[in-house]
Amino acid sequence: MIILKSADEIEAMRPAGRLSAKVLRKVGELIQPGISTGELDSFAESLIRLEGGTPAFLGYNGYPASICASINEQIVHGIPSKRVILQEGDIIAIDVGAIVDGWVGDNAATFAVGGIAPELERLLEVTEASMWAGIAAAQSSGRLGDIGHAVQQLAESAGFGVVYDYVGHGIGRNMHESPSVPNVGRQGHGIKLQVGMVLAIEPMINLGSADTTGPLADGWTVVTADGLPSAHFERTIAITTDGPVLLTVE
Repeated sequence: MIILKSADEIEAMRPAGRLSAKVLRKVGELIQPGISTGELDSFAESLIRLEGGTPAFLGYNGYPASICASINEQIVHGIPSKRVILQEGDIIAIDVGAIVDGWVGDNAATFAVGGIAPELERLLEVTEASMWAGIAAAQSSGRLGDIGHAVQQLAESAGFGVVYDYVGHGIGRNMHESPSVPNVGRQGHGIKLQVGMVLAIEPMINLGSADTTGPLADGWTVVTADGLPSAHFERTIAITTDGPVLLTVE
């Protein structure tokens, strides 16, 4: 069942979105060669709690950390560790969720660790652009397939693989609500988009094949089947009469 939010409920979601965005930005500012993903996780948890929120990921279905930290060929759900040290030339996707007053905010971005190869710079640029294209397609006059179509068209035209095994989602008082939001789709197909839908739109785009492997032995981490790098960007948006409104913004 899709849970539509009233205008007041959408406003009530803003603090969770704002905190999630702040923590994502602050974690991104710490990323450099030599830092561990465990340090990033500890910082994120401390900041979320300091600001009056609760980490949305910690303990969610048994997940053991407050952020997801997915490096290079890891697509999503990489588990932070003090033993995992970032190296020059890596890319790392950070996914942050925070709960404030019972509402959930969720967002992600992929960061360069020092200088990175031109093809990785292009991967990050296209993945973020595909997210914004998907967000722009989230109109109350449209269909769910419009979002995936916009993401897929932009990413595939750049020569990248669009992950179809993992998708975006509705969000509200629960981290994952209906509907699922695929990153591939046919324009004009799927359920009708409605005012009051709140969605986490999150393309995962691979440098090579779209195929995935996992979860791995840790029960969470998903990687590219060909071992090539992947990027991930995500924002939470609400569909309104005035179009999509970004909730994960400071």
